[in-house]
Amino acid sequence: MSIFKTLGQKPWLEDANPALPLNTVPEVDTNAAASIVLRFIMAIVSVLFFLFIITFLSRSQYPDFQALAGQPWQPFTDASRLWLNTGFLACASLAMQFGLRGARQTRINHAVFGICAAAFFSVLFLLAQLDLWQHLQAMGFYVNSNPANSYFYVLTALHGLHLMGGLIVLSNVAFRVWYDEAPEALAAPLKLCTTYWHFLLGVWLVLFALLTSTPETINALAAMCGF
Repeated sequence: MSIFKTLGQKPWLEDANPALPLNTVPEVDTNAAASIVLRFIMAIVSVLFFLFIITFLSRSQYPDFQALAGQPWQPFTDASRLWLNTGFLACASLAMQFGLRGARQTRINHAVFGICAAAFFSVLFLLAQLDLWQHLQAMGFYVNSNPANSYFYVLTALHGLHLMGGLIVLSNVAFRVWYDEAPEALAAPLKLCTTYWHFLLGVWLVLFALLTSTPETINALAAMCGF
């Protein structure tokens, strides 16, 4: 009988922690997982825009490429509309930071104000971008009339889509506020949203600098990249 008893032993169970049931599932830190996912998304988006910028510089060396700035008749020689749009997005980013600070200090009113202001300025930015598209088309700068035009519409559309995706996530945080969730519990998701808004602002500043560059600047950048 001792042989059967020895064969029936399960030493891997004897080494387990007796205080924990065998079917216990370890808790997952959802905030840490969400942070990893956000960093992965931002890395992919960064690579995507980087590749578009590289192809932009490469395409700029062809004779049919005409930069959108530099000459008086080019639309972005006067970049006042782009500056206005940049101001909207910068205000949205600052509002997110204000809301995050309010959540960390358990000031729910500040958190709500920051979320609402960020959403408001983000929507203003998107509407201003659409107005800019219509303005360019009224001037005759269509998508297929010049490679530089095509890149402008594609880059700004991609950036706008990512911003709309951020607004969807931010609406989820707003619903959590609506259901009276504790402000300190909102700090973690609001921090992720704030990081994403800062990231989109940084991407837009790079696009802004590229789209308003003169032909000489674009050629210099292309030469630095070996084109």
